[in-house]
Formats: sequence, C-alpha cells, structure tokens
Amino acid sequence: MASTALEIIAFTVSISGWVLVSSTLPTDYWKVSTIDGTVITTATYFANLWKMCVTDSTGVANCKDFPSMLALDGYIQACRGLMIAAVSLGFFGSIFALFGMKCTKVGGSDKTKAKIACLAGIVFILSGLCSMTGCSLYANKITTEFFDPLFMEQKYELGAALFIGWAGASLCIIGGVIFCFSISDNNKTPRMGYTYNGPTSVMSSRTKYPGGEGDFKTASPSKQFDKNAYV
Repeated sequence: MASTALEIIAFTVSISGWVLVSSTLPTDYWKVSTIDGTVITTATYFANLWKMCVTDSTGVANCKDFPSMLALDGYIQACRGLMIAAVSLGFFGSIFALFGMKCTKVGGSDKTKAKIACLAGIVFILSGLCSMTGCSLYANKITTEFFDPLFMEQKYELGAALFIGWAGASLCIIGGVIFCFSISDNNKTPRMGYTYNGPTSVMSSRTKYPGGEGDFKTASPSKQFDKNAYV
C-alpha cells in the first residue's frame, strides 16, 4: 500500500515537472531587457530560443524569428536540443510510469511492473537533467555578457522561462528518485512461504497403545512358527 502511494506521488510530481518544462519552449521571456525613459518604459526587449521581440511604450510587439539555424550561436542550438530532449524523455517517462504503476491493470506481473517503474524514474531523472542543463547554459550566457565590461551590445537579464524550467527540472528529478525508491519498498514486501516439515517419520507407522504415554509397540505377528515350520 505504501509503495502504491509513493508511485502516485511520484507520478503527480513528475508529470507536473514535465508540464512546466514543456511550457518553457513557447514562452517568450527567456531573457529580458528594458530601456527606461524619464517617466515610462520606452521599450522592452525579450527573446527565447526561436525569436527576438521588442515592445514599445504603446504595447505593440514586433518579433523577428532567427533567420537560420546554422547561423545561430552554439549555446542556443545546444539549449534547443536539450529542451527538446527533456520534453521527449518526459513523454516516454510518463508512458512507462503508467505501465509500471501498481494501480494500473497493464504491465504484467508485479516484478515486471516494478522494473518498468524504475525505468520510468530513470527517464524522468534524465529529462530533469536535460532541462536543468539547458536552462543553466542559457542563464550562464546571459550573466556572462551582463557582467562583462567589454560587452557593448544590448545586455539582458534572466527571464521567467528560466525559473519555470528550473522548477520543472527539479520536480522531474524528485519524481524520478521517488519512483526508484518505490522499487526498494516493493522488495521489502514479505512473501508467502511454505514450511517443509520433512519426510514422515517411521514412528508414525507404529501403533500406539493406551498402556502408557509415549509407549509405542510394534504389532507382533499373530501366528507363531516353530523351528520345523519350513522343514
């Protein structure tokens, strides 16, 4: 019962993390920069893995997609690959988790379901690590440019998508670890066993007489033969 509850908790946490990680891909605010005027903000620049946008003081946003994938910076290409891998791994991890949980009717025997649940946990951990690496790589590039005094171009700050990605990655890793620990709880479940009492003793074939407790006598033959019986 405890392992089933752990699996349900792990599935809920992992799916929540996977949803958060997936939501970061279409989110615009991976990095943000503003240009302030005397009274109001005159322009807001923001970008994600696919495009770069600017919003003026009237609230009108103009976006421009990155022209060529091969002309992109290496860190953007790496972040794209890591985030897509994280989403894909989370999808397959959710499928494995549905087959491996005890509360479902598919997946085979309990031993087989335990192995599938452990595999789901490992896949969710890999998904979380991919997302964590992608967001951290993007954030490292932003902070490096921001604190570089020789960098003269537009400087950006960390956007909301990075924090969402970190939160989702943490939930995926936590859920995957709980899935793996639920296997050890299954191994501690006591098994039904049968005791072996050994072969039947020869004493059980003897006749017990009521003359005394524990007094066993063997039945004597009813017919006596003398020494000339076989002559």
